[in-house]
Amino acid sequence: MANSKKEKPIGKVTHYYGNINVAIVKFNKNVDVGAKVHFKGAHTDFEQEIGSMQFDHKDISSAKKGQDVGIKVNEKVHENDEVFEA
Repeated sequence: MANSKKEKPIGKVTHYYGNINVAIVKFNKNVDVGAKVHFKGAHTDFEQEIGSMQFDHKDISSAKKGQDVGIKVNEKVHENDEVFEA
């Protein structure tokens, strides 16, 4: 995928629950449900729209900077994968 602009990471995967396909992501900026994100790492490279987010097992519509939130992911991710705005 040719990308002329250098992407800046907006978050990092801190944990992945494979049995429920949920990534725990710590964002370094506010991110809303519906945002398109790009997961990228050594074995990961895909884009998806954030369909739902949870904080403390409750649905939220927006992740705040510094918050660890759970996001349902379409593909497997790995700890320390970076998250970019797509």
